[in-house]
Amino acid sequence: MARYSDVEIDNFINEPKPLPSNFKSKIKLKCCKSSKQGSLEIASKYGNKFTVILRQSNFNRLDFSIIVAFKPSNSNKLFHLKRYDGKSHEHTNPIEDEKFYDFHIHTATERYQNYGNGEEDKYAYQTDRFSNYQKAFECMLKDCNFILPSQMQLELDIFD
Repeated sequence: MARYSDVEIDNFINEPKPLPSNFKSKIKLKCCKSSKQGSLEIASKYGNKFTVILRQSNFNRLDFSIIVAFKPSNSNKLFHLKRYDGKSHEHTNPIEDEKFYDFHIHTATERYQNYGNGEEDKYAYQTDRFSNYQKAFECMLKDCNFILPSQMQLELDIFD
């Protein structure tokens, strides 16, 4: 399993990731049993591969998750860099012994890779930067240096 330092993680997050002009049509969510799900693979300007994974509950609008993952060339397991979660469950940071029930952003850390089950993105912090799926998606685009096609504004209502 791939492991990365905090510096390497930050570099992956900040690496420019140009979105294709048809990215909205590529990530149309498909209905599954209890949620809508979709994904999109993207190559960065440096040739690294990333996957965005989207999920929204069919029953609870606050139950969603948007993941940005790095795809190591020597592994078939995705490395979760960031995860934007809705306000649908209590989250616990076990190292810090911290619990909260709010919208939150998970981020991969070197510490959590070495802790417990090695869940790289177990650590999370509360946020007021989003309160729904659409705003979480926009927040993820900004935070993870996704570059919109030049003709596009941030009117990305892909979660109808």
